[in-house]
Amino acid sequence: MQWTLVIPLKPLVRAKSRLSDTAADGVRPGLALAFAQDTVAAALACAAVTGVAVVTDDELAGRELAALGARIVPDTPADGLNAALAHGAAAVRAIHPGAAVAALNADLPALRPRELARVLDAAAEFPRAFLADAAAIGTTLLAAGPQQELQPAFGVDSRNRHRASGARELTPAGVDSVRQDVDTGDDLRAALTLGVGPYTAAAAAGLLSAP
Repeated sequence: MQWTLVIPLKPLVRAKSRLSDTAADGVRPGLALAFAQDTVAAALACAAVTGVAVVTDDELAGRELAALGARIVPDTPADGLNAALAHGAAAVRAIHPGAAVAALNADLPALRPRELARVLDAAAEFPRAFLADAAAIGTTLLAAGPQQELQPAFGVDSRNRHRASGARELTPAGVDSVRQDVDTGDDLRAALTLGVGPYTAAAAAGLLSAP
């Protein structure tokens, strides 16, 4: 099964506030963009992915991610993460009715295409499915097969919320790069240990080191 990914990205100036203990105000927007660039580049390199739609109103991010091959969808609802994801999925299916869609976090700088393919192949077995994050509290990927509504419930305790919505929790082995989102300095260290993409490597150089 081929998937179109929907990746949400808030304006860079407001992104990654929880990294304030690690990165100064002037650094965080660049880090957030780098995370998204590495995420999009890896996603587009995945054999199971036919396209990536990024929902954002940030002009710089839009230009940079479009240059990588992503389709940019304006965040018309402007009503938070879940509304943006539902809007992005609808925009994809307006062009490709019945497409299999998956919401993916924009802060997966260590993402590996083969690991993403493993998760998406597992998701293809169910109408809706999700992957919990490394902390086992949140969600990094939510998938909806053809003719299925995405029904995103990201936010606090999204792992339990997605499970309660009827989505099947995926537990494939060897997909750490798909689980490791970055919200805190410790998350960034964990991503660096896994091995981040070139954009994040450059943006994080000198900021901190992997243990």
